[in-house]
Amino acid sequence: MPALITFGRILFASLFIYLGAAKLFAIQATAESIAAKVGIPAVLAPYTSQLETMTGMTTPQLLAIVIGVFEVISGLMIALNLGTRFFAILLILFVAVETFYYYDFWNQPAPGDGKMLVDALKNLAIIGALFMLAGYGRKPRTIEPAYGDV
Repeated sequence: MPALITFGRILFASLFIYLGAAKLFAIQATAESIAAKVGIPAVLAPYTSQLETMTGMTTPQLLAIVIGVFEVISGLMIALNLGTRFFAILLILFVAVETFYYYDFWNQPAPGDGKMLVDALKNLAIIGALFMLAGYGRKPRTIEPAYGDV
């Protein structure tokens, strides 16, 4: 059974590794998507303008890089079973926020709301799997019989 759990963990983590790498390889497209969906609050505007002048990049570009790196690192840590609970909880928060901002099916007209609803439900399933990882975490392996009570 532990081999199946390890295999499942690696396959699940590959989703975040791929999505993070895709964001990093297409930073401009990711930044445009972020700029279209997420607005910077007025309270943070002075700080973001300082970051923009220091780095020479726009805030959506910086967010695209941070999010891409975060997804790759989180996926790798879950795949390697290092800090699994911590990164699973961080990813729960991230996927929940991303679902709220990107899959607003409640604001979509009738034909398009179905696809958005399915995408939101997929993200809810991913959140469910992350809760299972957070609950399971990294426990010491116990010796279990291969077939239980047969």
